[in-house]
This record gives sequence, C-alpha cells and structure tokens, in this order.
Amino acid sequence: MFHTKTIGIKLIVSIIVVYSIFGIFGNASLSDLLWVSILLTAISYFIGDRLILPRYGNVVATIADFPLAFLTLWLLGSFLVTFETPIISTSLMAAFFLTCAEPLIHAYLQNQTEGGKREQPIATDRLQTEFAEETDAQDINKKSKRNDRNDFNGYY
Repeated sequence: MFHTKTIGIKLIVSIIVVYSIFGIFGNASLSDLLWVSILLTAISYFIGDRLILPRYGNVVATIADFPLAFLTLWLLGSFLVTFETPIISTSLMAAFFLTCAEPLIHAYLQNQTEGGKREQPIATDRLQTEFAEETDAQDINKKSKRNDRNDFNGYY
C-alpha cells in the first residue's frame, strides 16, 4: 500500500510536468505522453528513491534525479514525440521542474519509512510534578557527623 501511494504521487507529478512541457513544445499524442510519464516514474522511483535515497540522503538523491530525469526524457522523447523545438532544451526544462518537486517526495518517503522510529511528542496534560526539599551535600555531611557524636551520649 505504501509503495503504490508513493508511486501514485510521483506519477501524478510527472504526468503534470510531462503534459505541460512536452504538450506545449512538442506534437505528441496523449497516449505517448502517458507512456513517457509512466516509464519516467518507474525508472525514477526504483533508481532514485529505492537505491540512492536510503543510502545517500535527500540532497544526493535530488541531485541524481536531475540527470536521470533528463536522460530518460531525452531518450523517450526522441523516440515517441516529434518536436518543433530542440528536444534537449525541452527535456532540460522538464527535468528541472521534476527535480524541484523531488525533495518534497523524498521528505514524504523518509517520513513514512521512519514513522516507527520517531519520538512521539509528550502530551502536556499528562505530566506530573514531584516536589522535594532541596538539600546541600555539605549539610548532609554535617548532620551525619553530629549523629555519630551523639550516639555515645545516649541513655545507659
């Protein structure tokens, strides 16, 4: 359930970006753009989110997602879409917008995978206070010395 929800979020983001950028600058059918989005999501999820993110963290995974998205969009776009503008500039623009959304997806992934490890906040309405006399260590030593001297002055 967790993986399908995450893949669904990534798919929605990549559909929006691919339909927006590739739909404006290229002559493509909706089915071709849907295939580009699905393949981009699958490649990005398994390489970027499942391999790189757990090992190296959010920053490195986000930096690695840019060339990964660019190469994927460039290769798939050159095979499936005919462009009026250069494919490289369109792929760079789409990869930039996808990379801007990736840190949010990575934060969601890390939040969900570390859910059991996080500390729960303390409820303030369930706190208890304990009161005690403040004592000084020197006062305790003086009292114990006085008690030692008084032991011999007892009733005989």
